Parts: sequence; C-alpha cells; structure tokens
Amino acid sequence: MFDGRFRTTFEKGIAPVGSNLRKAGVKADHLTILGVVMAATAAIAIGNGWMRVGLLLLVLTALPDVLDGAVAKASGTAGPRGAFFDSVCDRLADGLLLGGVAWYLADTDPGRIVVLPLAVLVVSSLVSYERAKADALGFDARGGLMERAERLALLAVGLLFTELLVPVLWVMLVLTTFTAGQRFVKVWRQASDERPRPERARRLSRRSPRQRASARGEGRPRPRGAARPPAS
Repeated sequence: MFDGRFRTTFEKGIAPVGSNLRKAGVKADHLTILGVVMAATAAIAIGNGWMRVGLLLLVLTALPDVLDGAVAKASGTAGPRGAFFDSVCDRLADGLLLGGVAWYLADTDPGRIVVLPLAVLVVSSLVSYERAKADALGFDARGGLMERAERLALLAVGLLFTELLVPVLWVMLVLTTFTAGQRFVKVWRQASDERPRPERARRLSRRSPRQRASARGEGRPRPRGAARPPAS
C-alpha cells in the first residue's frame, strides 16, 4: 500500500537528506549493508527477549533502507546493480528479523506456534517474487495491502506490546497472503489482456510442433511486455 500510493511523494521529501549524505561521503551500498547488520543485531535482541532493544534496532534497521535509494539517486549511481543488491539485502533482513521472532517463540511458547513467523516469511517472499517476476515480464505488480513497510510497522507493534506479538503475526500472515493474491490477480489480468494478433496466430498455426516449441523458448516465459516501460 505504501509502495503503491505514497513512495513517490515520500522519496521527494527525503531527497535533500540523500543529497546531504552523499556530500558527507556516504554511499548507498554502505547504508544497505548497515541495514542488514542492524537487522542481524535486532534479531539477536529479539531472540533473547530484549523486546525494547529489538524495537529500537528495528527502527534503526528501517532508516538505512529508506535512505539508501535517496543517496543512490543523489549520487547518480541508481541502477540495476544497486536495485538487485538492495532487494537481496531486504530479503535477508526480513529472514533475520522473523528468524529472531521464531527463536524467541521457541523459548517462550514451545510448540507449533514457532512455525508462524516462518509462514509469514514464506508468504512475504512470495509477494516479493511476484513483483520481481512481473517486472521481468514487463508487467506491474506494485501495491497491495501488506507490503514490506506495513509488515515492519506491524512487527514493531508486536515488539512494543509483547502480549500482542502472536496475534500480530497472525494478522501479518492473513494480510500478506491477501496481498499475494492481489498481486497475482493484477498481473494475471495484465497478461490476459495481451493476446496474440490474428496474423501472428495464423503464422504460428502453420508451424510444426517443434518450430512452435522453439519459438516459445521451449516452455520458458517470454517477455511479452518488453515493449512497455519497465516497472519501478
């Protein structure tokens, strides 16, 4: 929801901060790595039951993640390499944080409940994969009710009110699953609107099965939306 509706306005607001950090010699990659280090530290704190410390470190984890893009744009280094690195580090940070929660629950609530944060992680990864795959095919999968910013905000609530941690995780699981469904339907509709032209369909019908398989890349998905501007 944040990414789909407010990110552009937010990025314009923090652009001066990114420019000042660039002038101070800070690089976007440095901030991205700092975010992962803070996530690992937060995971250790959460796993040991130091929830207030974990909450503080969670907030500190979000700050570099917010600012690395602004620094990259201010320094003119924004590009595919940085976007790839940032995305991989975001997934790693998510895994560390929810792993810390699972560690904590394993000590305080032994039993199957420890699987809950891992289920949230799996569905969160599915949401991220849907966007990445849609971008690769030229479609737009941005948006949804429960994106990464909302997940981190809810997790912060669970850390602040420890008695609500398990209910918060259930809410995260349900809403993230709903978001995965939203993105699937969104991309499915875009892909369904791109039907082959009649002339091309007739040409394909005249080919042998082997030729048609070769044209399709032997079953691999083709970048049908390549003519579109890539989704950000």
